[in-house]
Amino acid sequence: MTGQAGGAAVTRHTVLATRLGQLTVVGAGGSLTGLYFPGHWPRPDRAAFGARDDRGFGEVARQLDEYLEGDRTAFDLPIEARGADFDRRVWDLIRQVPYGQTTTYGDLARRLGGADPRDVGAAVGRNPMCILIPCHRVIGSTGRLTGYAGGLRRKRTLLEIEQGLPETIDCRRDLTKAGGRTSTGHDG
Repeated sequence: MTGQAGGAAVTRHTVLATRLGQLTVVGAGGSLTGLYFPGHWPRPDRAAFGARDDRGFGEVARQLDEYLEGDRTAFDLPIEARGADFDRRVWDLIRQVPYGQTTTYGDLARRLGGADPRDVGAAVGRNPMCILIPCHRVIGSTGRLTGYAGGLRRKRTLLEIEQGLPETIDCRRDLTKAGGRTSTGHDG
């Protein structure tokens, strides 16, 4: 994932095949800068992904596999979530939500000193690091599942993994509908 061109970090990406479908992983300068589902909403600028290069993403692939199998509860990966100050404050709070637990947009807003929950929701939606910044743990005030960049089916599956519930969905079906290319190139 790392590379230098004239002293500047080179951005590269790979596409991993997972039980949730394809995940595009973006990295620059030794840090992960994006983790996206197919059809991620809002759509990231794909030009910012850099060239596809499957080398150097082995550790993130291993940790994601362990997490999706229910064998990992936290990630030990260098991430650099780029966004506005408010967004990063929201994402920092989300990262504090323990594995297997949830919070609400309103709870996050209160922890930010009374921010508008709609602004918190917008910041959650701009999270460039799905799963790694676990915005799937943010739910509506009534306990209902609300929007998720990877779709509500994936959000439900991630929460079920964390609750130790049996798998009820295989999101790889979405992969074949999208006609996407997969890679399991896990070069360390």
